[in-house]
Amino acid sequence: MTTTEWTDHRVETIVGNLLRVGVILSALIILAGGVVFLARHGTEPANYRIFRGEPSDLRHVRGIVRTAVGLRGRGIIQLGLLLLIATPIARVAFSLFGFAEEKDRMYMAFTGIVLIILLYSLVGTA
Repeated sequence: MTTTEWTDHRVETIVGNLLRVGVILSALIILAGGVVFLARHGTEPANYRIFRGEPSDLRHVRGIVRTAVGLRGRGIIQLGLLLLIATPIARVAFSLFGFAEEKDRMYMAFTGIVLIILLYSLVGTA
């Protein structure tokens, strides 16, 4: 029977891989969305005289997922950006788990505070 100990080195390795995979996956999703968008709208002339912000369906997670599942380029790009934003939040959440496994209460407290601030900044201002 092998026991897996949670050491600083193991947590750092997992966190590094989590960040790497999150950034690469989000870049691939954004690239795919860019290809879809350019395939459908690449020949349209750009009008820089009128500013058009994001459509209302791309301002909330539910709308972004709906448009991405519908294989619309802008929705896929936004989904990749959401994943990019979620990657460091997942890193902090996993760090909290790692510190809990190591029974390091001081770092658990600091990481918990950072996670609460991150989550509040995302959902508390919506």
